[in-house]
Amino acid sequence: MATGITKDPAFITRYKRIIGALLGIAVMLAIWFMPAQTGLPREGQQCLALSLLAVIWWATSVAHPGYTSILLTLGWVWTKTASPAIVFKLWSNPMIYLVVGGFLMAAAVERSGLGRRIAYKYTLRFVNSYTSLLAAPYILGFLLSFMIPHPWPRSFMIMAVMAIMIKEMNLPRKDAINIGLAVFASSVPVSLILFTGDAMINSIAWGFTATQPSWLKWLWYMGVPGVVASVLLFLLQLFLFKPTAAVIVKKDDIRIRLQELGKMTHSEKVVTFWIGLAILVWATDFIHHINPAWVAISCAIVLSLPVIGDVLKPPDWAKVNIGTLFFLTAALGIGVVGAATGMNTWVASVVLPHHVPSNLFLLSLLLVVATILIHMCLGSVLAVMGIVIPTMLAFTAGSGIDPLVITLIVYTAVAGHFVMPFHHMNVLVGEGETGGGYSDEDTAKLGIPMTVIVLIVTLGVELPWWKLIGLIK
Repeated sequence: MATGITKDPAFITRYKRIIGALLGIAVMLAIWFMPAQTGLPREGQQCLALSLLAVIWWATSVAHPGYTSILLTLGWVWTKTASPAIVFKLWSNPMIYLVVGGFLMAAAVERSGLGRRIAYKYTLRFVNSYTSLLAAPYILGFLLSFMIPHPWPRSFMIMAVMAIMIKEMNLPRKDAINIGLAVFASSVPVSLILFTGDAMINSIAWGFTATQPSWLKWLWYMGVPGVVASVLLFLLQLFLFKPTAAVIVKKDDIRIRLQELGKMTHSEKVVTFWIGLAILVWATDFIHHINPAWVAISCAIVLSLPVIGDVLKPPDWAKVNIGTLFFLTAALGIGVVGAATGMNTWVASVVLPHHVPSNLFLLSLLLVVATILIHMCLGSVLAVMGIVIPTMLAFTAGSGIDPLVITLIVYTAVAGHFVMPFHHMNVLVGEGETGGGYSDEDTAKLGIPMTVIVLIVTLGVELPWWKLIGLIK
């Protein structure tokens, strides 16, 4: 009886949450009442205590991340750790509107049916074998990231098309699971390529720097590393997950689904025009210097207006996840409040060497390894970015290295990496039968060797590429 209970997922989840809640409180109290002789200012000590409470609760799913995030932000205000203006700084930052605009643009593409039409047409034209079927999520994810600035709706849209192909080809379950894993795992490196690959994570990463955000500059800096990471992950998956049976591509069902969509509708044409215009404005921001956030939110507004838009409807506001917005506020707030209270500088002095390595390769290796280790423990990409990026910026402040270089190295190490599903929400949302069908074991089989890819990309691709284009002097 006891053995059966402990294998019950609900039982395990329940006690994981209880243990996580108690552990978070214990760690918070231990840091809160830590002796003052540590050199950490009192406000920094309070910031660290509350931040670790939130990070542990996020990692163990004690409550929905939105609730934990609100608790953290209010905790900073209630304890006078920082002023509301500092705690809620994100809401006066254009980046929050890029995230909101991204959710609404994705809703417009989904409502119009444009994304599904593109996926169907690509599949009919280019999917002819197991290799091309496995490559489809990588390529479709990249193409759709121009129009849908969030990886989750992209992945579920692609998964719907892949599910039809899997059924039509009668793929063995093992091969079907691998295709499902490709749909969601591919979104991790593919989202590195464009600024709109993941408007949420990418905008937050850029928000840690003092530079003006730019869609074209992001592509210039991260396009090559992102493409290399995507190709290497695809080749790794092709090597690790061999097909168990011959794959015969039958496209009749997809052709029928495409015919059911009929000719391109007015809504699809409207979405194509306005999002195409938004992409053009993003790509020419070096001329007009309009923040990408204002472009995204303006595009969403136009898509809601009569005559010229009329695609987005009032219910589409439900696509804007308020819990995610508060999670962003708290995750970015850890870095902002940590900087204001002296926490970031103190953490850097405790966990990192006293001197910054003069060799850029060794410094980058230190940054990547430290970031991956912390990510393995904490799980959340945003939480790790909120803690590690400000800490590394404080650590390298006097080195003369462009803060954008430090930020992008840490960003790549955490946003481009996972081992288990909980390490990256892009992978977690597809776990199980309701998503891609894969398990923790399937994810780890791909994720563990993926660590080598992260090292190759950060040290062997980014450093030489940035040196070549002048980002590294």
